[in-house]
Parts: sequence; C-alpha cells; structure tokens
Amino acid sequence: MLNGIDDEEKWLAEGIAGIQHNAFYMHQALDSNNLREALKYSAQMLSELRTSKLSPHKYYELYMRAFDELRKLEMFFKEDSKHGVSVIDLYELVQHAGNILPRLYLLCTVGSVYIKSKEAPAKEVLKDLVEMCRGVQHPIRGLFLRSYLAQISRDKLPDIGSEYEGDADTVMDAVEFVLQNFTEMNKLWVQMQHQGPGRFREKQEKERSELRDLVGKNLHVLSQIEGVDLGIYKETVLTRVLEQVVNCKDDLAQYYLMDCIIQVFPDEYHLQTLETLLGACPQLQPTVDVKTVLSRLMDRLSNYAASSEDVLPEFLQVEAFTKLSNAIGKVIEAQVDMPAVGAITLYVSLLTFTLCVHPDRLDYVDQVLGACVKKLYNIPKLEDSRAMKQVVALLSAPLEKYNDIVTALTLSNYPRVMDHLDNGTNKVMAMVIIQSIMKNNTFISTAHKVEVLFELIKGLIKDKDGADVDELDEEDFKDEQNSVARLIHMLYNDEPEEMLKIICIVRKHTMAGGPKRLPFTVPSLVFSALRLVWRLQGQEGDIVGEEVPATPKKIFQLLTQIIEALSAVPSPELALRLYLQCAEAANGCDLELVAYEFFTQAFVLYEEEIADSKAQVTAIHLIIGTLQRMNVFGVENRDTMTHKTTGYSARLLKKPDQCRAVYACSHLFWVDDQDGIKDGERVLLCLKRALRIANAAQQMANVARGSSGPVILFVEILNKYLYFFEKGNQQITGAAIQDLIELINTEMQSDSATPDTASDAFLASTLRYIQFQKQKGGVMGEKFEAIKF
Repeated sequence: MLNGIDDEEKWLAEGIAGIQHNAFYMHQALDSNNLREALKYSAQMLSELRTSKLSPHKYYELYMRAFDELRKLEMFFKEDSKHGVSVIDLYELVQHAGNILPRLYLLCTVGSVYIKSKEAPAKEVLKDLVEMCRGVQHPIRGLFLRSYLAQISRDKLPDIGSEYEGDADTVMDAVEFVLQNFTEMNKLWVQMQHQGPGRFREKQEKERSELRDLVGKNLHVLSQIEGVDLGIYKETVLTRVLEQVVNCKDDLAQYYLMDCIIQVFPDEYHLQTLETLLGACPQLQPTVDVKTVLSRLMDRLSNYAASSEDVLPEFLQVEAFTKLSNAIGKVIEAQVDMPAVGAITLYVSLLTFTLCVHPDRLDYVDQVLGACVKKLYNIPKLEDSRAMKQVVALLSAPLEKYNDIVTALTLSNYPRVMDHLDNGTNKVMAMVIIQSIMKNNTFISTAHKVEVLFELIKGLIKDKDGADVDELDEEDFKDEQNSVARLIHMLYNDEPEEMLKIICIVRKHTMAGGPKRLPFTVPSLVFSALRLVWRLQGQEGDIVGEEVPATPKKIFQLLTQIIEALSAVPSPELALRLYLQCAEAANGCDLELVAYEFFTQAFVLYEEEIADSKAQVTAIHLIIGTLQRMNVFGVENRDTMTHKTTGYSARLLKKPDQCRAVYACSHLFWVDDQDGIKDGERVLLCLKRALRIANAAQQMANVARGSSGPVILFVEILNKYLYFFEKGNQQITGAAIQDLIELINTEMQSDSATPDTASDAFLASTLRYIQFQKQKGGVMGEKFEAIKF
C-alpha cells in the first residue's frame, strides 16, 4: 500500500499525463484551426485541475503545466482569422463548457483577449470575470483560478497612461477589480484552515503558508498602479485592505498581509496614513506577531528618514513618534501574554526610529527607555538570553548614535534599564560604555555625571547578589579592572572644587570594590588626586566659604584614607609606593608635616607588613630614591628619615643586598642641587660600612664554597667612591680609591678566586674611565692623577 507522499506523486503524475494527452490533441486542433475541437480538448485538459487529492505544492506543479498550455490557446484566440469567430461570440461560446472550473479558466483566457480587442470597456469585462470566479469555492482551486485571473489581467488594467484608460475606464475601476479579487482570494485562503480534520492543523498551516504569495500578489499589483496616489490609497486601498485583514480573524493571514502592506507600498504613504495603519494593530489576533510587523514598519520609516533630510519635516508634521509610541503601548497592553523579548524588540525599533528622526530629542529617547523599564518592572532580572541581547541593543543604540557617553548620562532611565540585566550581561554593557569613552576620548567633567556613570558600571565596581569574585575568570577580571582604572583618568574638570567632588565620588564607589579590586583602581584614583594637587601647588589652608575646599592639605587627607584602605587589603608594597608618591607631591607643595606623615606611613608598612626579602630590597631602594629628592625637610626630620633608612638598609637579609642598600644611602648625605646637604664625612661612613659588609660577604662565600666569592660588590663601591670624588667630596681621596683598587686586584688574583667575567669587565671599564679623566687634563685630570694603579 502506498503512503501519502507516494500517493501524491502518483496522482500528480496522472494529472500531468492527462494534461499532456489532451494538450496534444488541442495542439492538433489549433494547427488545423478547428475551434470546436480546440475548446473540447482544452476543457478536458483543464478538468485535471479539478482534483482535490494534491497538496498546494503539488497542485502548483500541475497548474503551471496547464498555464503554459493556456498561453498557447490565448495566442490562438487572438487570431480570429484562424477560427473565424468574433471575440464577443467566443466569450459567449466558452461559457458552455460542461464543468465550471474549465469554463472559468477558458472565460478568463478569452476575457484577456476581449479586453485587448477594446470591443468592450475593460472595467465591464473585469467586473464580469471577478464575479463569475465566485462560482469556484474550493479553496485551493479557487485561489489558483483567481491567481490566473490576476496574472492575465495585470497588464490590462485601466491606469494613467495605459491604453485601456478612457472615459468609461478609470483608475478606480482597476483598484476596485484588484481589491475585489484580493478580498475573495483572502476569504478562500482563510477558509483553508477549516478543511480536513483538526489533527492535521500543523500540516494545514504549512500548506496555507505556501500559498500566501498568491494572495499577496494582489497588493503588489495595487502598489504598481500609477494612478493610485496618496488620496486613493488613504481613502480606498488601505481602508479596504485593513478591513479585510482585521475581519478575517486569522493570525497567519493577518501577520502576512500586514507585513505585505508595509513592504509593497511607498514609505511616504505609510507616514501619511500612520494613524490608520497603527490603529489596526491592537485589533489583530493575540497570536499575531505584531512586534515584528511594527518593527519592520519602524525600520522602513527610519531608512526613509535617513534617505534625505528633506523628509524630516513630514515626520514632525504627522507626529510620527507619538503615534508609534502610543501604538506600541496599546499593543503591549492588549497582548498581556507577550514575552519580554517581544516588548523590548519593539522598543529597540522605536528607539532606532527616534535616534534617526529626532536625534536632538533626548526626552523622546528617555521616554522609550522609561517605557521599557515599566514593562520590565515585574522582572527583576532577565533570564531570557534573547531578551538580554535586545536590552543590550537598546542600551547600545544611543552610544552608537551620539558617540558620546555624556549624552547617555543625561538619560535618567538609562541606568534603570541596566538594572534588569543579569550580572554577566551588565558587565558586558559596562565594558561597552567604557570602551565608548576611551574610543572617543570623552572626558566626564561633572560630579553628577560621574555619579551616573559609576551607577551604570557598578557591575564592574562591586559584586552584586552575593557573587563571589573568586569565581570569575582571572584574565577577564584583570581586563575589567584595568578598564575601570583607565576610565578614572577620563574623569576631569578644570575647576578644582568640582574635580575634588569627582574624586570623592570615585572614592566612594571604588572603596566598595573589595580587596581584589582595590589594587587596580586605587593607583588611578591616587594619581588623579595628585594631578589636582600639582595644579594647586602653593595653596595652603582652607578657603573660607567653600563647602568642600580644594586645597592640597584637604586632598592629602583624602589620599591618606584611600591608601590606608589599600594597605589593609593587604597590598603593602603598592601602598608603600603610593605613600612615597604622595610624599613627593607634598614636597612640591612645601608641606613638610604632610610629607613626613606619608614617609612615616611608608616606614610603618615596611616594618610591619613587608616580610619578603626581595620586596624589602625593592622597598628600601624606593625609599632611598624618594628621600634623596626631598628638599622640604628640616634638619631634624631629615636626620630622622635618613637614620631609619640606613638602619633598615643594614638589616636586610642578604649581605649583598645590605651592601648595595647602604652604599645607596650615601646619596642621602650628598645632594647636588641642595647646598645644605653635602656631608662628606657621613658619605664616607656609608661607603666604609658598605665595604665592611662586602668584606663580610666575601668571607661568608669563602666559608660556604671553599673559594673566594665574586668581587662585584667591591667594584660597585669603587664606582661610588669615584662618583663622590668627582663631585668634590673632600673625604674621598685619591689614596683611598687607590687602596680600594689594590684590594680588588688582590682579591681577583687570589688562587681561590672564582672567575667572574662580569666583575672583570666592570673593573676594566672603571679603570678605563679613570684613565680617560687623566688624559682629559685640566683640573679634573690633575685630580685623577692622584690615583695610581
């Protein structure tokens, strides 16, 4: 037994064979100019279209076979010299065919010739044909019959400039014919859903969908009629079509036809009839995908607005935004079960339209965002990925349009929309915002806007809903926090008071970021504040009458609190670096007590928090370098600082590290650009102490390895001797340098010395420098002559 598909193939093959068989005899009759036989066999051929066994797809194949044969028959009918019968008589004759379907196909074919002969007004023939076709009420057969009628008549409609236009035939006659044919075809199409058992509903809907173009072609024909101006479209075409759309109460037909209207008719017509078109949307069935229909309408209008600035006044004149906004609200209200993604999609299209047509109306943009917030009110966090994607599109649209986050910051509903994103998507959107700022080099210049900005990117600043930062991907986390750190440098105002407010707002938000975030964000905040300090150098005390006085002292107080939060994380090495930066800035402002306090904090961190030996070495050299550049300290405070520093240097874990730190401390007692700091005796004490430590390191190496250790430390100390000798330190003599060179040579020539190419090269280079100074002559040359080697 054959299954359904095989049955259809069999029935189709039989139908095609029947058409071919009768077409063969029809051709013979045509060749012999035998009209009676031609009509007989053509009617038998067309009887094959009376089948009810084929699906629409298979029926279409059969129909196309018959259609090709009918074109040949039409050519024969045109040549009355061959068949000897007038077209009027022929029109009467074909109506005697036995079955109604063949009769009407033949009648349409002759009717085409009848109109072309102009022996009767086109409107009369068209009216007769469209009325006669009502005789076939089988949905599929009727649809294809009327499709044939539309096909053969489309070039014979009374239209402006058409050969069929005349006193008796007008454009309205053409419109009436097409509308009537459209109406009947839509009824047949809708009727298809009631054919057959309900359990095959899905199959029926698929078959109906395959036939939608047959109905839609009528609207395409209407759009191609030159005489259909805005007035006719508004008063007749759109009214009649929408009436049919609403009254058919079929979701498939309503969705397709609404989309068809939007696609085939001109944009300017849609704009001028916007209220009528939108008024039909809430009347559609609840199951109709109205969001897509409206979205496509708004997309078309947006493209129309973008095509030319000349059309923008039309949009203002018809109040397009208000009408679209109201229509969307009514549709969402009418379709209570519409999912969130559908509503948000509508708002995305409306926002796109608004940004295109009314880019200067930020109140419209904010209104759209506010409507979206209202829709999402009962959905604290979206879980539908499609909905979240649409929300991201909604939020990205203003950024892309204005290329300026400052504009988005003025939209009160912008952060309220972001609140509905889940944590992951919220972070993605926050990164988009930051990237927009960096790409466009946008500076955020007011405290209010900074507050709004940090509200937008709070997903990057602080974990929400108890999320654990440890669960984040390490690389992603670093990228996010580095982006936030870069962002802080884009927050700037020339007015000190406003800039201080900005810094306070950033501090408020970043301090809540947790221990893993602070090491990324605090340095940027500190340097942003220091930049303000450098601008305010010279100001001291509070400004009377200012609520938040922007003075260096005030800022340094704030910086102390900020860095304290970092040192508690703990990130002591980073905190120490920042304390030293602040101390140097206080030095530039001539604030001795402030600088002293920062150094004290750095020393406390060094003593209590930094335990790693390598970190201690790095920290002590940073302290030495910073202290050397300080000129704000009085004698007492400076002595306290240098004493602590040299003490820490001498207590480092490893002897080489001790040695290097101690000889580095010698620079604390001899600073070229500070006349008061040139203590040659203490310089010499540091260098001698370094020599003792180097010697101890050498002895420890001898004990540990049974051989002499490297002499690199001695060569390094030799270079320090030369530096201070050249700078004029009277305590550093040529004889002392000569003794040190001899000591180094002795160590290097020792039998137990370990070969060290680096030490050899360093010493050779140092000796060449001494020789070079001698050869230069002059005062310095004479001075270096005292060094013999």
